[in-house]
Amino acid sequence: MACASCSTKDGQPKGCKNNGTCGTDSCNKLTVFDWLSNMSLPNGEKPFNWVEVRYKNGRKEYYHNTENLSLSIGDLVATQAKAGHDIGMVTLTGELVRVQMKRKNVPDNIEEGLKIYRKASQKDIDIWQKARDREEPMKVKARQFAIDLKLSMKISDIEFQGDASKATFYYTAEERVDFRELIKVFAREFRTRIEMKQVGFRQEASRLGGIGSCGRELCCSTWLTDFRSVSTSAARYQQLSLNPQKLAGQCGKLKCCLNYELDTYLDALKDFPKSDVKLQTEKGVAACQKTDIFRRHMWFAYEGEWNNWHKITTDQANEIIALNKQKKKVASIEEYASDLIEDTKTEFENVVGQDSLTRFDNPKSNNRRKNSRNRKNKRNHKNRRKPQNSKNAAK
Repeated sequence: MACASCSTKDGQPKGCKNNGTCGTDSCNKLTVFDWLSNMSLPNGEKPFNWVEVRYKNGRKEYYHNTENLSLSIGDLVATQAKAGHDIGMVTLTGELVRVQMKRKNVPDNIEEGLKIYRKASQKDIDIWQKARDREEPMKVKARQFAIDLKLSMKISDIEFQGDASKATFYYTAEERVDFRELIKVFAREFRTRIEMKQVGFRQEASRLGGIGSCGRELCCSTWLTDFRSVSTSAARYQQLSLNPQKLAGQCGKLKCCLNYELDTYLDALKDFPKSDVKLQTEKGVAACQKTDIFRRHMWFAYEGEWNNWHKITTDQANEIIALNKQKKKVASIEEYASDLIEDTKTEFENVVGQDSLTRFDNPKSNNRRKNSRNRKNKRNHKNRRKPQNSKNAAK
């Protein structure tokens, strides 16, 4: 079943107007695969009577199925709210819900847990869809009201409750905002209960979605559920240039993907000497200029000779440092660097039928000029023979 905002053409889905965040089965955002669905429970054990329900923009809650309803993934249900009821879609049932609740530290206390009232009727769905259609024009007006009141905040999204009795306004702000006057304007204009909820910039990007610099959809809007802090040290360990334009994501913060390979780099750097350590040699003091983490190479230059770099391995650098701790000095770094001299000449082979890479190195002979010169010589030769033939004919 698709939502009202999923446009169709000739009976086929054409695309989701809500960026895949409408919360229906046609927009599977942050969906968990139930790999325990085909497994039977041991004898005498009752199935776990809690279900996972998803709302707009991937928001998930866990509810107790007190009425023992026969629920399956994709069913729309009416759930308990603080006032009235909400409409969401069942995304997970069975034992895997117990695992998810334990992972997210959600208590399974029946007295305090929220409940599922019933499966959503057609009347509930119609009210919910009409409320969802109001969200986009309301967001445009709400942003204009905030600008008119000169509030330093950005309203990123609006979410209606399933019974259309309450609208939640999600906003981002750098500092604390006094929006009491704004709430009065919203209540007078939209004629509904208003709730303001501040979210972080990363949460805003996950709700809105988008395409990252890698060319794929944002991780936070597809599968990433927890946001860990990212520091500039993660970029330093990976030897990335500290360019804010390249390291910042669409949220304006450092990219979450900087943490993905950080552990691998940290493990590789355990055997590396610190970059500020200097090597004491009889020729002079050498400082580190560059490191190659995966090849385990380091480049050192003598103080005063910064243009001449000498490449050695990390083991050789650690060996020199160990000798320095014993108040000993090596003759020079060149003794170690001579073992790593490589032939930088690269031979290219035509292995897949490609043209030679050096085909433009040699000047190409001008065959066109040579052919025209040969044709001209032939014509001159013919013209010379014609007068002789005419004299023989006259005789």
